[in-house]
Amino acid sequence: MSKDLQAARVQTVIDHMALECAQEWDKVIDTFEHPRYEMHSSGATFDGVDEVMGYFHSSRQSFPDLKNEIIAVAAAEDADTVLVEFWLTGTHAGPFTVDGKVYEPTGQTFRVRMAATFEFAPGSAKIVCERPYTCQNAKLRSLGLL
Repeated sequence: MSKDLQAARVQTVIDHMALECAQEWDKVIDTFEHPRYEMHSSGATFDGVDEVMGYFHSSRQSFPDLKNEIIAVAAAEDADTVLVEFWLTGTHAGPFTVDGKVYEPTGQTFRVRMAATFEFAPGSAKIVCERPYTCQNAKLRSLGLL
């Protein structure tokens, strides 16, 4: 892989995450060749534009100001994956369901450290899958609900 493609992929991840913070969903979708999220903590998969857009909207019902702050981004020369570590923050302003239990809004903010991988189409700077990694209970602990 060329250094230019590697740099373009890193920039795509940076742009993608900034667009998520700004809730510019159509532009987030444009960073994908095919939109797909595989959620490590819950096992849920959102595949295709409609499911991914549904995920964006449902996750913002619990935490309408959800933001990320990138700590580090790494890309190996001969891999189609970019790794990112980040802080995820938000205010618990709507019902939040974890393992079938609903937590009513507390108005409290959370901050959790997370990681995600972004898989790219071979030879492309377009994402084919984002895989966030976190513990499902991390937000609950940060909110003081556990």
